[in-house]
Amino acid sequence: MTRKFTGDRLVIASHNKGKLEEFSTLLAPLGVTCISAGEFGLGEPAETETSFVGNGRIKAHFAAKATGLPALADDSGLTVDALDGAPGVYTADWAETPNGRDFGMAMEKTWALLEEKQAPLPRLAQFRCTLVLAWPDGRDEYVEGSCPGQLIWPRRGIEGHGYDPMFQPDGHSQTFGEMSAATKNAISHRARAVAAMMEKCFT
Repeated sequence: MTRKFTGDRLVIASHNKGKLEEFSTLLAPLGVTCISAGEFGLGEPAETETSFVGNGRIKAHFAAKATGLPALADDSGLTVDALDGAPGVYTADWAETPNGRDFGMAMEKTWALLEEKQAPLPRLAQFRCTLVLAWPDGRDEYVEGSCPGQLIWPRRGIEGHGYDPMFQPDGHSQTFGEMSAATKNAISHRARAVAAMMEKCFT
């Protein structure tokens, strides 16, 4: 039987301010207060799995056990058809530099690989999100959400984060990087995953 969330405080197992803001906005109508793992002084566990759900479980259970509260973890990334699903779970890793993450560099790398492969247009891709809701007793539930689209170049827009400026979702002329937060939140992979999680565990 699916386990339901019954509290009003939820740990977001992430140090990413953008993700915390998105989750806070999406869950606010339910009266749920979202607290980041960083506010508890938690570190970030090593993500050693090769799937979104595997890494999501690592993060959610780590935060739930450390705080004694239910914790929601998001493992998400960009999968590109012509790159055989890469970067996938390594999406953030492609942006790593000695001085931190540089997503401008990561976007350039992604487009350069597509050019090298002479990938045909449109260059189809999907943003994918897996959410894992874990409880301190070790139980968890998970859902998945995806947003299909294509990669464009040159990139456009300064909104959002990560690879947003090069991703144009199906049915839209703007990239995620050009959209307002409200517009993106209505159609994003994370919004779809949150909607699925709300239906599964919050209603």
